[in-house]
Amino acid sequence: MKYIRRGSQRGTANYGWLQSRHSFSFANYYDPKFMGFSSLQVLNDDLVIAGAGFGAHSHQDMEILSYVVEGAMEHRDSEGNSFILPAGDIQLMSAGRGIRHSEYNHSKNERLRFLQIWIEPNSLGGQPTYQQKSLQQHLTEELLLSPRGQDGSLKVKQDVELKMLRLKTGEKWSHQARERACYVHLIAGSARLAGEFLKAGDAMAISGEGFSLEAINKPCQALLFDLPTP
Repeated sequence: MKYIRRGSQRGTANYGWLQSRHSFSFANYYDPKFMGFSSLQVLNDDLVIAGAGFGAHSHQDMEILSYVVEGAMEHRDSEGNSFILPAGDIQLMSAGRGIRHSEYNHSKNERLRFLQIWIEPNSLGGQPTYQQKSLQQHLTEELLLSPRGQDGSLKVKQDVELKMLRLKTGEKWSHQARERACYVHLIAGSARLAGEFLKAGDAMAISGEGFSLEAINKPCQALLFDLPTP
């Protein structure tokens, strides 16, 4: 099984200070065909103007990942964490039994772009936690999230692995068939995935089959979610 989620067909929101594209139903955007994929519930591409951001608000029982694509993000939460994330950093907040946090554009002059990702945990409650990591931009394949936190990845409360893929023009990367579900989201560049052409913002969901990703015309950067079968 596979389907393509074209970036141009995602839900949109424009609040002036925030422009967002939603791969799955979120807030005021609702589409019964896109209610998440396996334990992946939210994948938003957010643009925040200088000095603006999400004020303090609460979450519970959700694994919330942010990947800063451009600019710098300022994080604060009720557990006492206060950090600046530059472009190329990721953070994982396990909301557990409940946490309040805010996310702001740290710059007063430049915009912030980040991917906001929510994953349903496989256990509820517990102490909220915060983790942060600077990515290794030279790696073709880098493990970002895993259940055990192996190879320097952040530890997530779900049977999920998330990898960053960075391919040079003409380079190909292959994934072997498994009884699992994959969701591949193209952040930048253009690529051929499982025989289909994708550009930045496009994604493909694939279950139970192997596939290859090849950078076409320019380098590409993609997120690969390896998930339990829906």
